[in-house]
Amino acid sequence: MTQVQKRGKIYEGKAKIVYATDKPGLIIQYFKDDATAFNALKRGTIVGKGVVNNRMSGVLFTLLGKKRVPTHFLDTLSDREMLCRRLDIIKIETIARNVVAGSLAKRTGLEEGTPIREPVLELYYKSDALGDPMINDEHVRMLKLATPEELRWIRRMALRINGVLRPYFRRKGLLLVDFKLEFGRHAGRLWLGDEISPDTCRLWDVKTGERLDKDRFRRDLGGVEEAYQEVFRRVVGRAAAEGEASGSGKKASVSEPGRAAAEGEASGSGSQGLTP
Repeated sequence: MTQVQKRGKIYEGKAKIVYATDKPGLIIQYFKDDATAFNALKRGTIVGKGVVNNRMSGVLFTLLGKKRVPTHFLDTLSDREMLCRRLDIIKIETIARNVVAGSLAKRTGLEEGTPIREPVLELYYKSDALGDPMINDEHVRMLKLATPEELRWIRRMALRINGVLRPYFRRKGLLLVDFKLEFGRHAGRLWLGDEISPDTCRLWDVKTGERLDKDRFRRDLGGVEEAYQEVFRRVVGRAAAEGEASGSGKKASVSEPGRAAAEGEASGSGSQGLTP
């Protein structure tokens, strides 16, 4: 039994709340239903989003852990809570692109949906105040965001993650168009952090091309909750049926003063971590 006690709130972001625990180096991520787009200029609520993103992230972090990708994920504590290693997040957002969409289409003039022969990796400075601008390796060095060795590791790991997730999603009838990754430092190593969900991935139906991700919210396409639930059904539902969501096999519980513990099946990452 993995038992942790929830302590005070460390940080509240646009999609998650991070809580301290009684165990040094461990935090609890709580996934909200709040939705934002265009650097929080557009705000709303996607009912059930927090559950979808938390459960889906647990499944995918577990999968990646088995493929030698070190992640911050330790256990799923409840439908909305995840136990994680506490990372010192590197202020770089790494985008892996397999199909032209979004800003890439605007910047290149290529039509959305154009396949990319080799994955394209892009780096963005994680700064709400600046609008998360695109940066290159020289900017990373100038801003001292990461060492050259860390940046090489990030690029290598992003391609490995893409190599795992792309065929995985295709088996679920989903085209992984592009996705965002965040990495951080913990105990002298680098780890994958944040989440992997319809908030951070563009996912299109393989047969119809229907968008099943946050673009439905960004572009006012309607059917946002239904799209998230469809991804949940394909990824989490099938994973449970096929045994892909199995992790450590342990039970996990979280408690906090003044309320009963929330308890659920734990999904361990199985990752050993890679040195930078």
